Amino acid sequence: MTQAGSVEALDPFEGIDVAAPPRVVEVVPDPPAGFRGVPELGYGDLEPVLDVPVELTVEIGRTTMTIGETLTIGPGTIIGLKRMTGEPVDLLVNGRRIARGEVIAIDEEFGFRVTEVVTPEQRLEAAN
Repeated sequence: MTQAGSVEALDPFEGIDVAAPPRVVEVVPDPPAGFRGVPELGYGDLEPVLDVPVELTVEIGRTTMTIGETLTIGPGTIIGLKRMTGEPVDLLVNGRRIARGEVIAIDEEFGFRVTEVVTPEQRLEAAN
C-alpha cells in the first residue's frame, strides 16, 4: 500500500509469457450420452451435479486495511497486494483454491492459464 497521494507504476503483465498460445477449454452444456463421472479419479457418478453452478474466482492477491484506510480509497488509489509480480495467482471455486496459474491477455480480453492443479489430498489438508 502506498501513502495517500503517491503514485506507483506497476506492470501487471511483468513476467507473464503472453506469446504462448492459450489452451482453450470448450464448455459443453450437456454431458455426452452415457457420461458417468470420472472413474479413473475415483469420483463415481457425477451426472447429478454436472449442472450445479459454482463461482470461479481468479485471486491476484489480498491485503488488510483499516476502515479508515478504506475510506480514503478513490480514483487513482493504488492498493498494494501481498503477492509478487509474476507469482502464480489462485483459481478458486466457491472460495477454495483448486488451481494456480497466470493471468493472460489475448486481444482485449483477460484469461487464466492453469499451470498447477491442486490435488484432492492438498484440498483436504487445506480444509482442516
